[in-house]
Amino acid sequence: MIALIQAFLEVLISDPAFRSAAELAAAIAAKEVSSVELLDHYLDRLRRFGPQVNAIVARDEEGARAAASDADRAVSRGEPLGPLHGVPVTVKDSLEVAGMRTTGGSTRWGHHVSTSDAESVARLKNAGAVVFGKSNLPADARDWQTYNEVYGTTNNPWDPSRGPGGSSGGSAAALAAGLTGLELGGDTAGSIRVPAHFCGVYGLRPSYGIVPRHGSVSGHAPGSLAEFDMAVLGPLGRHADDLDLGLDVLAGADRENAPGWRLDLPAARSNTLREFRVAAWLDDLFCPLDGELVDIMQSVLEAVRGEGAVVVEGKGPVGLEETMALYYPLLVAQSGLIEPDESYAGLVELTAAEGAAGGFASDLTIRFRDWHALDERRQHSRRRWAEFFGDVDVLICPVSPTAAFPHDHRPDPSWSVRTLQVDGTDRPYHEMLRWVAPSSLNHLPAAVAPVGATRDGLPVGIQVIAPYLHDRTAVQFVRLLAEVIGGFRRPPGF
Repeated sequence: MIALIQAFLEVLISDPAFRSAAELAAAIAAKEVSSVELLDHYLDRLRRFGPQVNAIVARDEEGARAAASDADRAVSRGEPLGPLHGVPVTVKDSLEVAGMRTTGGSTRWGHHVSTSDAESVARLKNAGAVVFGKSNLPADARDWQTYNEVYGTTNNPWDPSRGPGGSSGGSAAALAAGLTGLELGGDTAGSIRVPAHFCGVYGLRPSYGIVPRHGSVSGHAPGSLAEFDMAVLGPLGRHADDLDLGLDVLAGADRENAPGWRLDLPAARSNTLREFRVAAWLDDLFCPLDGELVDIMQSVLEAVRGEGAVVVEGKGPVGLEETMALYYPLLVAQSGLIEPDESYAGLVELTAAEGAAGGFASDLTIRFRDWHALDERRQHSRRRWAEFFGDVDVLICPVSPTAAFPHDHRPDPSWSVRTLQVDGTDRPYHEMLRWVAPSSLNHLPAAVAPVGATRDGLPVGIQVIAPYLHDRTAVQFVRLLAEVIGGFRRPPGF
């Protein structure tokens, strides 16, 4: 345990590229390092390590250098500084940044150059961040692997033969490799949580609706104002504090609601691990885990119990099978929104041919009446979760049934060909959905923290789910956990 914490501390002091965003902002404010020097350091690392990871796929060095110079002048003049003042950051390439290409990983938008910032990107800039690049994602953000025809394949810094997860895979890989100070990703089906787990970094899926998504290009056309069911934007970082800082900067009423709405997230429910009431759901017959992951998470529970916390093991209030029966058709219906017109028309014809038998096409082209019936059932599920969190503060559970898996780029739009290796057995690829479903379906915040590694040295993360709008409770728990078991580890060679 002591060795883990010492390794954690060594990361903080050995290279500024691996320090937390808050520490970087403080160092710039104290004139220990300039924003320009820090930007140059990240760009130098990007030139050295970027090709082997391929995580940051577009850069605006000229614009970033100008912004960094402005940040340094503001420090010299003694002006008020934002919480991310001068910190070089990158964002997922599904988010619009003025003057940069925004592809969403798709050849459909591959030549689109944004004329304005996504609302979330504007909030980063208003907090003083220097946005210098874009991170890679799968085409239309629809995979747990990160590759596309525009920018190619992103590799996991811990093992280049494996993927970094998706869809915010470039985000997590860039952080793990020390190529950026903070990242902004998106999550509908684990797209923040899976990459954080696979790459050994921290990630937060915020409560649904608290971070504006205007300016997000994930399959739909740039400039679209339509919301996506269950889709959120959230921060990724190397330190738990980065999640809290990211939440402070990003969360709040969107531009339409700002005249009358205010967001006042409650404080964390507890200030020490001992005070937390913890539920633990570490395995399930509906989606069994690789044994190594169970053992690692059990050791986490032992550490939490060692701090005096009450931990109760058992299932959540709504089982995985029941959750998937709701989540999957709602997710597929959402996917239907981004189908091109010609393709969608063909799906409508296929749905008519399928008739009462239903099928994948029927789910993609669901009628509003049927969608509403599913949503009604979801609201009942959300109430059951709210009642559950009357007795506990957080639920600990896995992110996925396995650690990072080898690249597998076989075309598989319905996820019927690819498989996962779990304890030496082939399992369906779509089981990647099952442990991320409860948070997404029920609009709950979920933080992911690195908690160990497999025998092959692959990172393992744990998911901490909190009640709706209690995002700070999830973040506080992973922050306190890092103090006991350590946090981010630097990949060998980086």
